Amino acid sequence: MEQTNLRLGIALMVATTFVFAMQDGISRYLAGEYNVFLVVMIRYWFFAAFVIFWAKANVGSIRKAAQTQQPILQCFRGIILAVEICIMVLGFVLIGLIQSLAIFTIYPLIIAALSGPILGEKVGWRRSIAICIGFLGILIILQPGYAVFSIYAVFPLCSAILFALYGLLTRYAARKDSAATSFFWTGTTGLIVTTVVGVFFWEPMASSDWIWMSLLCVTGALGHFLLIKCYEVAEASGVQPFAYLQLVFGSALAMLVFGETLKLTTAFGSSIVILAGLYTLWREHIAKQN
Repeated sequence: MEQTNLRLGIALMVATTFVFAMQDGISRYLAGEYNVFLVVMIRYWFFAAFVIFWAKANVGSIRKAAQTQQPILQCFRGIILAVEICIMVLGFVLIGLIQSLAIFTIYPLIIAALSGPILGEKVGWRRSIAICIGFLGILIILQPGYAVFSIYAVFPLCSAILFALYGLLTRYAARKDSAATSFFWTGTTGLIVTTVVGVFFWEPMASSDWIWMSLLCVTGALGHFLLIKCYEVAEASGVQPFAYLQLVFGSALAMLVFGETLKLTTAFGSSIVILAGLYTLWREHIAKQN
């Protein structure tokens, strides 16, 4: 991988995290005004259209993109992601962007912890210690402030667990299916699930909020497009550490727009989780080279 490609990949990852942070902020606003299922359903309508268009453009036909030997697994992946998004957006409303995103940063460590039993990968003692330290950071985040032992803190934590499971199942599915196939099933399955539930929560939306809803849909598609391009030009191990910038951008947005405050303990706990996550990424990279 050439250095220029790595630099471009890093730039694309930074742009991706910024766009996704904006998406989180818009989701927080809309879910505070309307039902979460309604917001996620409309978001999936646009996302599924983008997925179908992208699949047709890159694979040649929708039928070819949909071909899979493991439809149950692919459907399960799509359902998990749709549920995860609903739970996470609800967490934005209940405890705010900063706390939710800080807790959500634990998901790479959950992936590392579960990669052994699910994927059969070897997790050495160094990564095991890093995982334990990362969970200690989460305890530091959860202990102080408004979210002390609050049931609402469970939402972003459950979201992180579901997203980690989604990531692991995606890697498992990649053994037989292409990335285009998995991406197609993610969008279409999520479309069906969110629509079946969301139509029962339909309510009129103000004209001005339809503008924000449109921006939410655009940022969702743009974020995934940038992420796809990022992984096309650079190895995941080289750009993945910069994914943590979503917490930085999201926290800045939360303070500037929603008046949230960044507690010292939240910043300290997040730093521990991020450092532990970066270490596990580095150890995984070393293990692949050996």
